[in-house]
Amino acid sequence: MEESPIRFADVDINEILKTLPHRYPFLLIDRVKNIRADYSGIGVKNVSIGEPCFQGHFPERPVYPGVLMIEGMAQTAGVIGIKSVEGTEKPRAVYFLTIDKCKFRKPVLPGQTIEYHMRSIGRRKTMWWFHGDAKVDGVVVAEADVGAMLTD
Repeated sequence: MEESPIRFADVDINEILKTLPHRYPFLLIDRVKNIRADYSGIGVKNVSIGEPCFQGHFPERPVYPGVLMIEGMAQTAGVIGIKSVEGTEKPRAVYFLTIDKCKFRKPVLPGQTIEYHMRSIGRRKTMWWFHGDAKVDGVVVAEADVGAMLTD
């Protein structure tokens, strides 16, 4: 199957800040690349030991929390949806609707880079559903179907 054309090769952190309402410490993606016409793309998260979650998860053996990976998937999907629809302005809020078929396969450690491979599996008005595979070095570490609603 032939891939859809790339509409946005690289959405950097400055453009993400213009697109999503999230801010530190809850902005959980650093960039989004290869946003395609079929509403797919890849979010990138560089995991650093300096992140607040590692103060308690877990001090003796830091592991990036799975729930933050799911949120990173949703934020990636939000950027894809907002950037892909002509005339879409920055939403006032992005709300989770669903998290389905979620599986955590391997721990993610500080110093690793997570890629959130997201592709649209459905859309109705302002509601979007995506399937995501979180990968580190090409290996799936988590997966889920996520749904969200954009409000204007």
